[in-house]
Amino acid sequence: MSDLPLRNKTPLRHHLYCYLEPTVWPGKGLSPVNKVLAVLIALATAAAILESEPVILTGRESVFFIVEAVFTVLFAIEYLLRLWVAGENARYSGIAGRLRYMATPAAIMDFLAILPLLLTTFGTEAFLLRLFRLTRILRVARLGRFSRAFEAISQALHSRRFELMMSAGIAGMLLLFSSTVLYLVEGAIQPETFGSIPRTMWWSIATLTTVGYGDVYPKTALGQFFAGLTAVTGIGLIAMPTGILAAAFSDAIQARRKADDVNDAALIAPVGPANDGKDSNT
Repeated sequence: MSDLPLRNKTPLRHHLYCYLEPTVWPGKGLSPVNKVLAVLIALATAAAILESEPVILTGRESVFFIVEAVFTVLFAIEYLLRLWVAGENARYSGIAGRLRYMATPAAIMDFLAILPLLLTTFGTEAFLLRLFRLTRILRVARLGRFSRAFEAISQALHSRRFELMMSAGIAGMLLLFSSTVLYLVEGAIQPETFGSIPRTMWWSIATLTTVGYGDVYPKTALGQFFAGLTAVTGIGLIAMPTGILAAAFSDAIQARRKADDVNDAALIAPVGPANDGKDSNT
């Protein structure tokens, strides 16, 4: 349930709020309305992906335009309804509250879902046109509102933020150190690729992340020695945040399961002791 109280001034608005807001839906899983919206988001994203293929798009421009127009109208209606029912939450009541709601990440994502058709209509340059069209892919991020998995990921990242920041700091130091060493060793021999520390960072990133493109590599024996050390260090560098996130996800999932068990137990537990019809004072 929502942490903030509901105003519940309009029965219709409150009823619709329960259907649109996953945190106040009394049933398990998603409400029927949000299930339909999740399907629409997936279909709109699939249409945007298919439209990027010239073989599919050629000769069907009007079809894709109509499909995009339909999705835009539906998402615009959803956005306006969410803006209206947001007043059920005391935090977003009134004009100031609505403006505060419009500034939330979820509301911004909803607004971006209805922009692409207008932007592509008025776009003139090819690059801007493609860029505006690709913003439709962002619609898939709106599924995070309906998914507990995204909530678990958010909780896991927040609970391990200090450990992740520490691992990021270590990675930055290793990147700088390996780039500096290879710049000193290989810079004079391969000035095009190792002639400066920023240039050498490309090799360091590819090596530390264990990608190893092979387009840039040291040629001297000393450079290859340090390259080997960098590659071995990269294995531990990748394993560090992986282990931190794995433990965090496990804790978040277990906490979610315990909360669900508690809620299920509260639903099936009896309200109070059965009354056998006798007065307790007798």
